[in-house]
Amino acid sequence: MTTFPFLEALGHGITAIDTGFMRPRFDAAYLVVEGGHAAYVDSGINDALPRLLAALDVQGLDRGAVDYVIVTHVHLDHAGAAGLLMQQLPNARLVVHPRGAPHMIDPSALVAGASAVYGAEEVARTYGTVQPVPAERVLASHDGMVLDLAGRPLLLIETPGHARHHHCIWDERSRGWFTGDTFGLSYPEFRTPGGRYVLPTTTPVQFEPGPLKTSIARMLEKRPDCMYLTHYSRIDEVDSFAEQLFEQIDAMVALARPLATAGDRDQQLRHGLAQLYRRRLRAAGSVLSDAQIDELLTVDVELNAQGLGVWLDREARNAQAPAPGAR
Repeated sequence: MTTFPFLEALGHGITAIDTGFMRPRFDAAYLVVEGGHAAYVDSGINDALPRLLAALDVQGLDRGAVDYVIVTHVHLDHAGAAGLLMQQLPNARLVVHPRGAPHMIDPSALVAGASAVYGAEEVARTYGTVQPVPAERVLASHDGMVLDLAGRPLLLIETPGHARHHHCIWDERSRGWFTGDTFGLSYPEFRTPGGRYVLPTTTPVQFEPGPLKTSIARMLEKRPDCMYLTHYSRIDEVDSFAEQLFEQIDAMVALARPLATAGDRDQQLRHGLAQLYRRRLRAAGSVLSDAQIDELLTVDVELNAQGLGVWLDREARNAQAPAPGAR
């Protein structure tokens, strides 16, 4: 059987697909196979299409065997290739949170939003042309929806906090969650003697600390054996990760609140986040230099700082809004 370095068999019919986005082992999609049928979870960007299809070929499955393409949310590193992938899969339905469904049918606003964060030229260079999905092929999820993959149930629950269009997928067979960005980021470079390090992602524009912590707690109710992260792959230290996430969400909020009206807020947020992540990695036993840590987290520090800034501004607007019924 042909093997590819970008495919990793994880057991239980699950394959992690390194989409090639940004750097090796940064961004994963997944293929779940059961009884001759398959489902993708997340898609990466358009350039990932050959890798996505190679995962199917390795399993000896044709394109018609795919029942579902499930995107955890519609940020482009998760859903950018969904439209292009769906063009190759005649029997698949695209499963997406109802808030995200319109953006998969007409991705123009999604691309505009990404362009506001990254710049239009960078979005075009990185993501290519995001393809729409015909409305009749889109299945909007709801909290508690169960998809049947050849007798293998896949449970979807709403998991706001990172984004309001986010859901996660519970796979009873592996006793694991496909977490998108809800359960944070843990890059392979961050393996330490104390275990893998994880950090929350507060990407703009819908970060909400309370709902994010509630979503994590709700996932823990299943007592999962593992989590399948988009960034990156399976982790087994679920309780340790959850503790790290709760602590760091609180620490990031505590860092941000005093800076709400600071003139150099963005700069201070970036500096404070970089220091926080370095301290956490050092405490876990990482031997990476500060320069190596900063290089690996350049994008995440920038996006997390932006997301915290958007959240602070939204909090300020909400505090000024009149109470319902007030005159």
